[in-house]
Amino acid sequence: MVRKKSKKWLLPAVLLLSLSSQAELKIVVINAEQAILQSEEGKAKIEAIRTAVEADELKIQSLSDQMKSLQERLAKDAEVISDGEKQKLQKEIEDLNIDAQFELQKYQKKGNELQQDLMREMTPKLQAVLQDLIEVEGYDLVMPRAGLLYTNAKHNITRKVTEKLNEKQ
Repeated sequence: MVRKKSKKWLLPAVLLLSLSSQAELKIVVINAEQAILQSEEGKAKIEAIRTAVEADELKIQSLSDQMKSLQERLAKDAEVISDGEKQKLQKEIEDLNIDAQFELQKYQKKGNELQQDLMREMTPKLQAVLQDLIEVEGYDLVMPRAGLLYTNAKHNITRKVTEKLNEKQ
């Protein structure tokens, strides 16, 4: 009888011990994209991306300015110009709009590709820094910050990872 009662208490005791050991897990969160983009290398590469797409931005702005100018002219001179001239201006505006949309899509695609290249290039460096921190700090679980409703700031290692990325540069 005593043996049966001790068996009944043994399982909950083991569970409590395992729960108390789990309470000591070192769990941290990271925003990997932020760590990369805030690193010195990430900032330099973002600036290079901006420079690479600057000509496209200027082209889009020029098309937009031309459209605006034609629209203002059409609005201002609508009562004075012939129907044929109105149609011609409207066609020019439409053509400029199509060109601007095309250039905008090219610009966005190019920017996205360059940013994906940056992330592909920097991810192995991030992984190496993260692995070093896991070994040194003894983290048991590293989770992405995205998707979590709340985390205490003391568990966020994004800044620490950014600093380590800067040191490894």
